[in-house]
Amino acid sequence: MGNRDMRNPQQGSDTEKGMLAQAGILAAAGIVVRIIGLLYRSPLTGIIGDEGNGYYNVAYNCYIIILLISAYSIPSAISKVIAAKLALGEERNAQRIFHAALWYVLFVSGAFSLFVWFGAGLLTFGHSVTVLKVFSPTILFFGFLGVLRGYFQARRTMVPTSVSQIIEQIINAVVSILAAWLFIRLADAAPGTTERAVRGAVGSAMGTGAGVLAALLFMIIVYLGKRKETLSRVLADTDHRVDPMPEVFRTLFLTVTPFILSTFIYNFSTMLDQTIFQRILFHVRGVREEEIAVAYGIFSTKAVVIANIPIALSSALSSAMMPGLAARFARRDAKGAADLVNRALTATVLISIPCAAGLAVLARPVVFVLFPQRASLEEASMLLTGIAVTVIFYSISTVTNAVLQGAGRMHLPVVNAAAALLIQGALLAALLLFTGMDNGALVIAVILYSGLMCVLNERSLRGVLEQRTDWGNILKAPLLSTLIMAVCAFAIDRGLLFLLAFLPLGEYVRNLLALLPTILLSIEIYGLTLIHFGGVTEETLRSLPRGAAIVRLMKKMRILR
Repeated sequence: MGNRDMRNPQQGSDTEKGMLAQAGILAAAGIVVRIIGLLYRSPLTGIIGDEGNGYYNVAYNCYIIILLISAYSIPSAISKVIAAKLALGEERNAQRIFHAALWYVLFVSGAFSLFVWFGAGLLTFGHSVTVLKVFSPTILFFGFLGVLRGYFQARRTMVPTSVSQIIEQIINAVVSILAAWLFIRLADAAPGTTERAVRGAVGSAMGTGAGVLAALLFMIIVYLGKRKETLSRVLADTDHRVDPMPEVFRTLFLTVTPFILSTFIYNFSTMLDQTIFQRILFHVRGVREEEIAVAYGIFSTKAVVIANIPIALSSALSSAMMPGLAARFARRDAKGAADLVNRALTATVLISIPCAAGLAVLARPVVFVLFPQRASLEEASMLLTGIAVTVIFYSISTVTNAVLQGAGRMHLPVVNAAAALLIQGALLAALLLFTGMDNGALVIAVILYSGLMCVLNERSLRGVLEQRTDWGNILKAPLLSTLIMAVCAFAIDRGLLFLLAFLPLGEYVRNLLALLPTILLSIEIYGLTLIHFGGVTEETLRSLPRGAAIVRLMKKMRILR
């Protein structure tokens, strides 16, 4: 064991570079997926309306909660436990864990799939029940998909997962739009009616299932293509004890369960907010179901969907970091784990802070381009401005969650999420009951929850890592650079809109022509100021995917010396 750890002095550095490279692949896929999601949500909203979005998102949030309990944490959990075995060279035991995981999701995800079909009325009410039932088979498909994604992530390749995510979203987009349009046309539902909204939401739910099924078929094909190579590695492993299946299932259960609890409670805030919002407005304040669906649809489908785009980067870092963390903790390399965490947190902060500021400053033009429905434009813009700061909090807490899980302290994210959940749930109920607020209360609750998770997780890290995170050094340059960038972005956007007003163009086209160069110039301004303040070094740039090419380009442009 000792010789294995010391045989390559560059192992730690290579692992960090590999982690960032794989994270870059997964992050790029995540951005593509969210862009596709935004592009198709706009025409879909034009078909089913804000009311249809409300019914879909209520059902979708219930589906996500069931998914969290049954299958959503499978990729991270499987990745962690298989990576730990592979770090010790136990190929046969890693493969046995993979097989055990397939049986696990067959029974667990299958049972929850049946529960959603027969018990949808226990999870929601009204027209959302019909939409929720459509999601039931998707739960089983996603379970198997999660096992395959976790298997490849453990082997340090994010390409199959990334491609499957893009396939999933493309099929989701195409089927959602076509199914919603077809169901509405077959029913001859008039625009603006509840029947049209419900049928459109059902079509959108079918698109989600079709996307997951397509991704699953792709991952099966990839696995079968690599089966011969995997079998040869398994047969070559004759030096290690083979774990009996009861022990394998026990290890799997003890690993998956804390992941499920942590992820479930961490994400249950959406379901809790939705339930409190619906029940108080409907039963206490007497608001009609249709009006509640419209209000929640604007918040969840427009503001939240846009804010979730940059969070994909931190999710990618977490997924890519998990195998490396598990391997280092398995080798008891605490210092190496701390270095890996600091690098991941630095990358997260460098991206999330300017993204949050950009969304806050450019909220209206961004919403106008993506969701040009006039009736809800101003409301959606204000909501996006309000929740923009959660991009920073959620990004950091997503990474710290992964660190605590990878370190085997999986109870800490559960405790932290539960505490934050209770506090924000109580605040949301009080705001809705005593202030007359509606969507504004949701914004305040989301900010509070994400902020609490960020702070509580950071405190928990102090007892896990050998060295404390130097937040002052990590935050200084990004904050200064972001402040300059935000001021410039606001000025550039307003200046371009003023100049374009003299041209015979529609408002949407003027907004689009002003927004695109504003974003590009803002990115360049942020990059230049970040380098000026010492926030990014040549070494950091070289560790990124295609880092050497980036450094050469910057030196040619005299940005780096």
